[in-house]
Amino acid sequence: MATVDRGVWQRIIEKVISSGGNLIRPWFTKLEPLSLEHGLLEIQVPGADEKKYCQSHVSRLFTEAAQEATGRLVGVCFLTSSDESGTYESTSIPAQIYEPEKSTFQLSDEYSFDTFVTGPCNRLAHAASVAVSDGPGQTYNPLFLHGSVGLGKTHLLQAVCGKVFASKPDVSVCLLSCETFVNHFIQSVEQGKLHSFRYQYRHADILAIDDIQFLADHEQTQEEFFHTFNTLYQDHKQIILSSDRSPAEMKNLEERLISRFNWGLVVRIDRPCYETRVAIVHKKARLRSISLPDDVACFIAGQVDSNTRELEGAIAKTAMLAQVLGKNIDLAVAEQAIGTTSANHRREVTIEDILKVVTIRFNVRLSDLQSKKRSRSIAFPRQVCMYLARSMTRHSLEEIGGYFGGRDHTTVLHANRTIESLKGSDSEFQVTLDSISHEINSSV
Repeated sequence: MATVDRGVWQRIIEKVISSGGNLIRPWFTKLEPLSLEHGLLEIQVPGADEKKYCQSHVSRLFTEAAQEATGRLVGVCFLTSSDESGTYESTSIPAQIYEPEKSTFQLSDEYSFDTFVTGPCNRLAHAASVAVSDGPGQTYNPLFLHGSVGLGKTHLLQAVCGKVFASKPDVSVCLLSCETFVNHFIQSVEQGKLHSFRYQYRHADILAIDDIQFLADHEQTQEEFFHTFNTLYQDHKQIILSSDRSPAEMKNLEERLISRFNWGLVVRIDRPCYETRVAIVHKKARLRSISLPDDVACFIAGQVDSNTRELEGAIAKTAMLAQVLGKNIDLAVAEQAIGTTSANHRREVTIEDILKVVTIRFNVRLSDLQSKKRSRSIAFPRQVCMYLARSMTRHSLEEIGGYFGGRDHTTVLHANRTIESLKGSDSEFQVTLDSISHEINSSV
């Protein structure tokens, strides 16, 4: 068996890191090249789940990287330690047949309240989830969490179910994606097992469904879910739902369902601010036993401002490159791993960048924003600037307040709370704020 040259493997990893984007996973640091022989690169992965992920999502990525690194037509296969050397499964995964009696409860050890990092962006969602786990079916029913991808909705769903299940193992928990629910319904109809399907979901103590927006355009499934929802709600069973948008923004969904989603508590999760991102980076690194210096954590948090998933990917890229290079993780390695391969290799956003966009959008002058004027036409854009500075830059509350006419940190906190509240109650303003944020990011 021909071993893989270290230089070749290094070039493969560098190419994967530069092209992988959100496909990179923290456990990629455990990938090991086994052999490169007869045009086939064998890579050992930690386990069966990781093998399936690689086969389904990154086989092409590694194949292209291997071909570029070697200059030859090379294929790639992924093996676990239990696989026989030289053999591998097809990259196609057989469809799973739904069995109503099978448990839908699949919990990840990484998704608990202990591993969840709270901040201004998600504090209410976290508190509501803890309250639900302490008294399922008694408070906030249903609990509806919404926000963009990678912000922790799935984490909280699993944390609630995990805490309840740990304290009451006999509790019936159904935790699944909306796509799975739709597929289960379709398969149960085709197989004549609708009664078993209804029994499973309508007798659950907790029904947690991720990405409920996928119910749209599935009229029959909406009808079934409507009756399932009513049955559970009337029996005081806990319902937890997540979505990438609020109930009011869900199109092609029956009004009666939207109305029921609003019966309990609807909570929005926003993008993490800089301080929260730093805390997330430190915690995620510790969970994976990765030693991450403070300057590297700050660099990653400054480069990646979108969501937790991308922060984890940046940590994985940095650790993976350091391992391949045989170096300790430092700022130079982090810059090589993500500094030149992040979306646009942007510099950090400054308050001047924010002011430039906001002054044009609201047609105000910089001198007015930094003045003592308190008229609505000046105070509101000033609050928007303070909020964006708080979420998009590294500056402290005192530094932000000082930039806007020598105001103290309490003024900045008040501005932050005002904008947060308006975001939650005014979807049109939320769109405007997202547009401003996108314009700022695009300008740097």
